Amino acid sequence: MDFKLMLTTFTMVFLAELGDKTQLATFAFSAKNSARLSVFIGAAGALVLTSLLAVLFGGIISRVIPENYIRMGAGALFVILGIWMLLFSGGE
Repeated sequence: MDFKLMLTTFTMVFLAELGDKTQLATFAFSAKNSARLSVFIGAAGALVLTSLLAVLFGGIISRVIPENYIRMGAGALFVILGIWMLLFSGGE
């Protein structure tokens, strides 16, 4: 096992998740419900599953598409989704 890679991945994902919409949604669920353990387990499970899917699909897609294209595509998708959320926030 590559512990340096594991620590780097942990640090980057941890920093990326701080203050993002996932953490804010979890915060809101926890504030609204007294069953905080259920909120924690649900949020943790969702993060583990999405991470598993990212690792699996990343491994498959990287065999076909060069890494720099994947990075550019991920960046573009991030910007597009951000703009989408700003423009179509549902009037909230």
